[in-house]
Amino acid sequence: MQQECPSIADLMLLMTSRLEETARTLDQVNAGRFLEEILSAKRIYLAGAGRSGLVARAFAQRLMHLGFESYVIGETITPAFGPEDVLVAFSGSGETRSVVDACETAREIGGKICLVTSTADSRIGRMADCVVEIGNNQLKDADIPHDFEIRQLTGQYRSVSGSFAPLGTLFETVALVFSDAIVSALMEVRHCTAEDLRSRLANVQ
Repeated sequence: MQQECPSIADLMLLMTSRLEETARTLDQVNAGRFLEEILSAKRIYLAGAGRSGLVARAFAQRLMHLGFESYVIGETITPAFGPEDVLVAFSGSGETRSVVDACETAREIGGKICLVTSTADSRIGRMADCVVEIGNNQLKDADIPHDFEIRQLTGQYRSVSGSFAPLGTLFETVALVFSDAIVSALMEVRHCTAEDLRSRLANVQ
C-alpha cells in the first residue's frame, strides 16, 4: 500500500514559520555586534563543515561582491590570518573539531572570532568575541560526536528543531537567511547598489 506523501507546500510553510520565530527571538545586540566586527575587520575568514561550510562559502562570496577581502579557511589561495582579521565560524553544535581547531589558531594569533550557532554554550562559543545564537540545540553534548565525519555516518546532528527538518537542515537554512540579512545591512551601511555587486560577479567561468 502506497504511503500518502505529505504536502510539500505545508512543509515549506512550516519551515517558513520556524524561520520567522527564530528571527523574532534573535538577539539584536549580538547581531549588531556581528555587523560591527565585519565592518571593522581588515580581512574576513569563513569556516564551517559540511552544509554549514556551504553557507560559509556563500557568505564569503557575497562579502567579496560587496568589496570585502574574504577568504574560506582551507582553500589553497587563503593567506595567513592576522591579528586585525576576523574569523566567522558557522557551526550548529559549536563543537565541530575542524572548526574548533581553526578558531583556536585564530585566537592564538590575536584575531577576532564570530560564531553563528544553535549552541552558544560550546567550545567555540566560549572563545568567541561575538556569538549569534539561532535556535537551541535539542541534544546533549555527550550525545554529539565532535568529528563532523562521524556525525555524518551516524546521523547525529543538532538543529533548531529535533523533530522537524532533521540533520541540521533548519540551522543551515536559518544561517543562510541570517547571512543574507547581514549582506543587506552591509549594502545599506556602505551605500552599495545591485550594480556595484554585479560589477564584481565572476566573468571567467
